Amino acid sequence: MNDTPTLLTASADIEVPFHDVDAMNVCWHGHYLKYFEIGRAALLREFDYDYREMQASGYLWPVVEAHLKYVRPAVYGQKLEVRAQLLEHENRLKIGYEIFDRASATRLTKGYTIQVAVSAATQELQFVSPPVVFEKLERAWAR
Repeated sequence: MNDTPTLLTASADIEVPFHDVDAMNVCWHGHYLKYFEIGRAALLREFDYDYREMQASGYLWPVVEAHLKYVRPAVYGQKLEVRAQLLEHENRLKIGYEIFDRASATRLTKGYTIQVAVSAATQELQFVSPPVVFEKLERAWAR
């Protein structure tokens, strides 16, 4: 029997708004990070550690690295699915993302972000994820 917990995943649906596209009707590249954030928020809710919970636990989690790989453009009005998956949690939160066209399931973008824990009280970087992360994940895996 495998004792390795399954990776947590979540998805969120969005529609590309007019204010996110440029004159060529293509989504401006910086907005993909915003879409990643929407997926990340959905994922964090999956294990009851959204941004309010982070703050209440005494830790800040700044994004220290972001990587995007563009495959195809998103356009105004296009319905998208943002999928987020927790890849690492021991020393940092590494979350992988994929953005798909809802109608065709074509992948448009993929990437990841890395967040590290910082004590809200001392502003000190935590080299190991705080115990609250492990506690929340254990509860989520037990469901």
